[in-house]
Amino acid sequence: MRTGSINRKTAETDITMKLNLDGTGKSDIDTGVGFLDHMLTLFAKHGRFDLDVRCAGDTDVDDHHTVEDIGIALGEAFAQALGDKKGINRYGSAVIPMDESLILTAVDFSGRCYLGFALDIPTAKVGSFDTELVEEFWMGFARNAACNLHIRKIAGTNSHHIIEGAFKSAARSMREAVRIDDAFADEIPSTKGVL
Repeated sequence: MRTGSINRKTAETDITMKLNLDGTGKSDIDTGVGFLDHMLTLFAKHGRFDLDVRCAGDTDVDDHHTVEDIGIALGEAFAQALGDKKGINRYGSAVIPMDESLILTAVDFSGRCYLGFALDIPTAKVGSFDTELVEEFWMGFARNAACNLHIRKIAGTNSHHIIEGAFKSAARSMREAVRIDDAFADEIPSTKGVL
């Protein structure tokens, strides 16, 4: 079973996280940021990842530290769970419609970090959630999972739909990328022999 368990404590956040890449999509999430809870719940469901997250953060200041640090912790959990990445597909992509929005996501668990973020979210907030934090979340994830991650809006006008489409699309892409290909189960998916 490919799992990651992260305990991350700073002066701003205290996070515990458990991830099972080979799960069924169960989640138990309490970040202190309701919109992020919703996004992580659907991320787990669409990726079929089991995900437990607890965070006590300085949300009295704002949600920035909590959202960014959970992205960091999730990236660390993916890296831990993937180990040497033997047998994984490595690449995954998805184009997901969410009502009027259409989001493309592609990922490569290459060992190199890069975020191509072209989401163009039209409003500054969804409820009380600062939409600029979506990029901070995925930047923290990409850096710590050591992956190339591209998230691009093809269409969309509703900020909630755009962000939700991005989390669903990312989940589907990652589900494909981390899946073990039985034909290559004993191989590292790189001509370098290491990822």
